[in-house]
Amino acid sequence: MNVTLAVKQYVTKMIENSGPGMKVLLMDRETTSIVSVVYTQSEILQKEVYLFERIDSKNRDNMKHLKAICFLRPTKENVEQLIQELRRPKYSVYFIYFSNVISKSEIKALAEADEQEVVAEVQQIITKEYELFDFRKTEVPPVLLILDRSDDAITPLLNQWTYQAMVHELLGLNNNRIDLSRVPGISKDLREVVLSADNDEFYANNLYLNFGEIGTNIKNLMEDFQKKKPKGQQKLESISDMKAFVENYPQFKKMSGTVSKHVTVVGELSRLVSERRLMEVSEVEQELACQNDHSSAQQVVRRLLQNPRVTELDAVRLVMLYALRYERHSSSILPALMDELSKRGVSERHRRMVKSVVEYGGKRVRGSDLITATDAVAITKQFFKGFSGVENVYTQHQPLLNDTLDQLIKGRLKDSQFPYLGASSLRDR
Repeated sequence: MNVTLAVKQYVTKMIENSGPGMKVLLMDRETTSIVSVVYTQSEILQKEVYLFERIDSKNRDNMKHLKAICFLRPTKENVEQLIQELRRPKYSVYFIYFSNVISKSEIKALAEADEQEVVAEVQQIITKEYELFDFRKTEVPPVLLILDRSDDAITPLLNQWTYQAMVHELLGLNNNRIDLSRVPGISKDLREVVLSADNDEFYANNLYLNFGEIGTNIKNLMEDFQKKKPKGQQKLESISDMKAFVENYPQFKKMSGTVSKHVTVVGELSRLVSERRLMEVSEVEQELACQNDHSSAQQVVRRLLQNPRVTELDAVRLVMLYALRYERHSSSILPALMDELSKRGVSERHRRMVKSVVEYGGKRVRGSDLITATDAVAITKQFFKGFSGVENVYTQHQPLLNDTLDQLIKGRLKDSQFPYLGASSLRDR
């Protein structure tokens, strides 16, 4: 299910139901974030929504020429603020949509506040629970696979090397926006950039590619831009020349913005990879996840813990991975590694997380055979040389989910681990 598309369709329906005419979208803090993720400002302007306001704003003007589309969460605060709004309406008519159910008493309170009869519609945008599993009919009924995260505590601890994952992990993505204000030498117009697969073709095409491939594609994007950008002293000698320039200029401007944005983002990712020694860290992470060589593991983990360039979070994750891999090893040096964390000043909260992750996803808890002695047979290394400074991107580890789905498709899931509830046995399916 494409959640972004589903929400976009909900918002589109709200806007269309209000009919033609100029509109204001009245939201709370959370619904504002929701709408900003699924719609660009230019897109929503095309639907005659010319103003965006917060229900809790105290300085809104009276604009009786506008219709108000209210998209709110059904909190007590929002309902109370909406009641006050309806008692002194600032807009000509109100179409009210809640993101979940509200009580009958709250609906009654809203109706009593609507003394000027400006409310045209009140709806609750919610899917009924039974519809969640109301799939389209197929010859073979679908299977619902229920998983427990504790079965695989290793995968979330590993550094990832795809574009989208690195952006989330190293830069942070909030409502499709990246804060780059702390990047050394960043220009004013790039302190915050938007990354959305819906409106950025390059990002959509490179979401799941490895970092080395991204470098190659960035280079190709820049070369393509250099070929297409208008010359500095372009002659405009005729009406047709001017018309062609005006028609093409937005395309050049958009491409220029795309190039600047992604070169900046990838450049900052590359800087962080180097600064935090993430290639070395990731290599050890992969070895801990996939290999079974305790002698080597204890040496490389200790060496990285003593490297001041390795961040506190990466250091703790390495110890977590070691603890999960060699949880019951007779020569475990986990106490010594915990001492190393203390020596480098790792917070007590982070040190406690090592014990917590073993309690959560250790051998005693997990139902699957997450770690086996034959893992090393399946090790593969993929080499990418398209980006300077990124020679090796390790992709040895395969999440447990990969094997679980494969076994499900082949009808080989163990009934003891995945008890099946249905009219026929899972193997018959």
